Amino acid sequence: MAEQVELTILMPCLDEAETLAICIAKARSFLAISGIEGEILIADNGSTDGSLAIAEAAGARVVPIAQRGYGAALAGGIAAARGRYIIMGDADDSYDFSHLDAFMTQLRAGADLVMGNRFAGGIAPGAMPWHHRYIGNPVLSTLGRRFFHTPISDFHCGLRGFSREAIVSLNLRTIGMEFASEMVVKATLAQLDVREVPTTLAKDGRSRPPHLRSFRDGWRHLRFLLLFSPRWLFLYPGFVLLWLGLIVGGILLPGPARIGGVSFDVHTFLIAALCIIVGLQSISFAIIGRRFASRYGFIPRSGSYDRLLEALTLERILLVAVLLMLSGLTALFWGVGEWAARDFGDLNPSITMRPVIVALTALVSGFQLMMSGFMSSMINIPIYERRIADMPAPDDPMQRRRQQDRT
Repeated sequence: MAEQVELTILMPCLDEAETLAICIAKARSFLAISGIEGEILIADNGSTDGSLAIAEAAGARVVPIAQRGYGAALAGGIAAARGRYIIMGDADDSYDFSHLDAFMTQLRAGADLVMGNRFAGGIAPGAMPWHHRYIGNPVLSTLGRRFFHTPISDFHCGLRGFSREAIVSLNLRTIGMEFASEMVVKATLAQLDVREVPTTLAKDGRSRPPHLRSFRDGWRHLRFLLLFSPRWLFLYPGFVLLWLGLIVGGILLPGPARIGGVSFDVHTFLIAALCIIVGLQSISFAIIGRRFASRYGFIPRSGSYDRLLEALTLERILLVAVLLMLSGLTALFWGVGEWAARDFGDLNPSITMRPVIVALTALVSGFQLMMSGFMSSMINIPIYERRIADMPAPDDPMQRRRQQDRT
């Protein structure tokens, strides 16, 4: 970092020979006109079409990235960058590297991450497929804002600027296209200063198809958003199922119920029991997932959540689990006793199935809680433990004398 400059203009590259020289020329023009001390860095991801020679001839610095993937190329480029600030963008001539003033203004004003907004700046005809423009990007961006309360409206804009130090501190891990979402999500969760500026999107200058695959990469973005938000993936659906099961089960526990012309009996009661079981398991997954994510640095720690986990000790979870299982066994034995009282003859399913369903629901729920408690405690085991064999032995005169004799 002895050769540190103010700005690195970073471009990931995989066979971009058709447009790379144009992008570099525009970036050099911006540096020259603005007077910013900077560099142009090409993170090459295994190009075989002569892109490396083109980049070097145009005066850019090239860093080869062996691991394939959009995120891997950018992560390698960020690690090799010499700039205090980095502005990254695709090397397909869809972004105008000669007009980066808005990004630099916000970065110099203290922003940690400045995202471009193509919908606010303008999208040229043919620059973005209709299903990206009207379905994919708006849906994923809306989910991102809902899940993480971020101010960003264009989650997947490839032109963005950031403080190198701030982004490195986020410990970004993904290697594919979902890297774009990870940067925004983690910056928001870490409470960095995230801003947005209008930018334009032109039709790219390549004759070959883009590397982006709509459904594959769209799913990767959606999967990332869900995995980074255990509340929306597990907790909220779990609570809905649990309360639905409890309410419906409470209504049908005494006997059948009739609403309008529809009769609800033991079959609906069984569905309510399944909702309780699945809902409880989903809530358990939310707790386990949140503990894992915060433990290993995927999601920042939360004071309120940590206090909740401190209260949910393994012993308390096991106590609740044992009580549920005992209740289930008691209800099951009662049901068998009722059957025995009738000489194990024919029974009315509408009446006798109710205690059996309650018993099995309590048994299964208790067993699930017990297993989830152990799993959550396993995740909480310290990552690095000092083994007893590695600890210094106590001061033993006899041991010291034997050691001296051996030497």
